[in-house]
Parts: sequence; structure tokens; C-alpha cells
Amino acid sequence: MGDWGMQDLQKGLEGLQSGADVLFLLVGAVLVFAMHGGFAFLEAGTVRHKNQVNALCKILVDFAISTVAYFFVGYSIAYGVTFVVSAEALNGGARGFDPQGLTLVKFFFLCTFAAAVPAIISGGIAERSRFLPQCLATAVIVGLFYPFFEGIVWNKNFGIQEAFFKAKLGEEFHDFAGSIVVHAVGGWFGFSAVRRLGPRLGRYEKARTTGIPPSSIPWLAMGSWLLCVGWFGFNVMSAQSLKTVSGLVAMNSLMAMCGGILAALIAGDGDPGFIHNGALAGLVAVCAGSDVMHPIGSFIVGGCAGVIFVYVFQIASNKWQLDDVLGVWPLHGLCGLWGGIACGIFGLKTLGGLGGVSFASQLIGSLMGAAFGALAGFVVYWAVDALFGFRLSPEEERRGADLTIHKIGANPEEDVRMGRI
Repeated sequence: MGDWGMQDLQKGLEGLQSGADVLFLLVGAVLVFAMHGGFAFLEAGTVRHKNQVNALCKILVDFAISTVAYFFVGYSIAYGVTFVVSAEALNGGARGFDPQGLTLVKFFFLCTFAAAVPAIISGGIAERSRFLPQCLATAVIVGLFYPFFEGIVWNKNFGIQEAFFKAKLGEEFHDFAGSIVVHAVGGWFGFSAVRRLGPRLGRYEKARTTGIPPSSIPWLAMGSWLLCVGWFGFNVMSAQSLKTVSGLVAMNSLMAMCGGILAALIAGDGDPGFIHNGALAGLVAVCAGSDVMHPIGSFIVGGCAGVIFVYVFQIASNKWQLDDVLGVWPLHGLCGLWGGIACGIFGLKTLGGLGGVSFASQLIGSLMGAAFGALAGFVVYWAVDALFGFRLSPEEERRGADLTIHKIGANPEEDVRMGRI
């Protein structure tokens, strides 16, 4: 075969590889996008009936705002890429843009991660937050704060990974699929938001705690199932190419999910809310080290996360009077924090992992992520509250966010018949 023939073959193989990666990552992006439906139904099933429409609308609108903010500002902060160029350049005709629009599909994939942060926060502040101030907070978080930390970890911005973690602590901070970057940061953002809002009316009266039951266990379960299915795109497709994808990530995700379910079943005494959230706790925790841990280690990590969620959720709700409706702080904030640290334990070769991680790096990096989320959340929600007012009035809260904000309830025919609208 002549030189021209070899060149044509090489170009053909490169085109095939690029096209395969585009399809691979697009499937991952769609799977993670579907997870946002899981966030919506998990919240809709957990809140009271008068707030279900608001839960569904918040997740969808937050996704749209997140996409726009990430497109125009956030992605540039994290990765130094701007999309304000010609379509020809975007499709691979300019430096910095991969062939066949691969860069654009990477944006879609990473955008679904960024949008998960306000979706996480939404569950904690449910039933008493105002709509437009929360939308503004979403734009600021996804446009400015989240990509700042994302860029440090995943794009090695400012040289912190090399100059501090690698040089001082032995290895770079490892967070393969976002236990810290997405979940811990989002969960600690949620913690600050919940603290700023205060509890729902009637939740705590002096020393007495009043439980508020969920509106629909089936919807809650549907939300959990959607999240679990989409999570295999969240974790496995974080490889971002067919060349680097690993079945180990899928197996570790599966085992951690099962560990979380079984641990929550036992610790939660069969409570369906704990069981379905236990699956999510295990998946949150395994994200960071899903590419380096052994499946048995992942099972243990997921099981510990299930126990963390059950016990901390109960203690925070009943003793600390933290009215975190969906338990986003224990589920994402603490289980994510545990997952980042656990990567530095079960990712070590001495415990069956692939190695390449340092316990010191994982501990410091995980704590930094949690502290960043809590501090940034305090700043954002303090500012939003001070400027616009973050909470519904007592009258609006009693009426419900559906009728107050959207002027329609989950069952409009019933609302008309009863004269509510």
C-alpha cells in the first residue's frame, strides 16, 4: 500500500474513532440528562402534594438556566473554551475544537454534571423557597462558583494539582466522576441554603419535632430508579472516550449501589425512603474511586454511605433541627465527602485497588471541596436573601408553592372543583 493509501486509511481510522467517541459520550450525556427526571420525581414524591408542581418545574427550569450559564460563562472558566465562534469552528474547524463536534458533546456531558448541583440543592430547600431568587442563585452557582472548583480538579487550573497535591502530598487529588466536585460541593451548598432558609412552618415547635410524611412513595421510588439507571452514564462515561472506558467502573458502581441499599435496609429498619435513598448514597460515594477500587471495596464504601445517610439524616432532622427535606446534606454532602476520602483508602494497592492515589491528597482535597461548597453557598444565599428575599411568606407557604408560584396544582380539576383556583 502506497503512502497515499496509508494516509487515507489513517484518516479513516481517526474519523471512525472520533465518530465513535461522539456517539459514546452523547449516550452518556443523555443518560445523565435523564437523571434530572429522577431528581424531579424523587422530590415530587417526597414533598407534600401542594408542592409537587413546584418540585417538577424547579428541576426543569434550573436545568435550562444551568445550561445557558455554563455555555456562556461557566465552561470557559473551567476549561478555557468559548463557544462564541462560528459553527464551522465549533465543529472542529478551529484550534481547541475536536473533529465532528466532539468538544460540543463533551460540553453537553459536563453540563449535565454542572446542572446536577442546583438539582441537589433543590431537594433541601423544597416547600418554602421563592422561585425567582432560586433561579438567580442557580445562574450564579453554575456560571461562576461550580466551574471554578471544577476547573481546579478536572482541568488542573492554577497548577494546584501538580504544585500542591502531587508535589506535597504524593499524588494528585483523584475524583473520577464527582463525589466531591459535584456531590459534596452540591450537598454543602445545600447545607448553607437550608440553614439560611430555616425550617418549614410547624416542623419544629420548641422542643417538639413534627414529622411531615412524603406525598407519594411510588413517585419517590421512580425518582430513585431513574437516578440509578442514569448513574451508569454518570460514572462509566466519565472516561469520555471508548479508548479509556473500563468495565471496572460499571462493576464498582453496581456493587456500591447494592451495598448502599442493603445497609440502608438494615439501618433504616425497612423504611422505603431510606432503602431508595440508600442506593443513591452508595452511588454518590463510589464516584470518586470507581475507576481504581476493587468491587469488594466499592461494596464496603457503598454500605458505609448507606449507614451514614440513615443515621445522620435522622440525627440532623430530629436533634439538630435541620429541615433538609430530601436529606441532600447527608446524602450528597457527607456521603460525597466519605467517597472522596474512601478513594484514598480502598484505591490503594494494599486494599486491592489499582493505586495511583494518596490518602493525604484525598483527605485534604475532599475537605477543601466541602469547605468550598459551604462557604460559597453561604455567600450566594446570603446575598440572594438580602437582595430579593429567599423565603415564601407564611401565608404563601401554607397555601403551597404550586398555587402560590405556578397558579395551578398537581390535580387542576380537583382544584377547580374545590374553588382553590
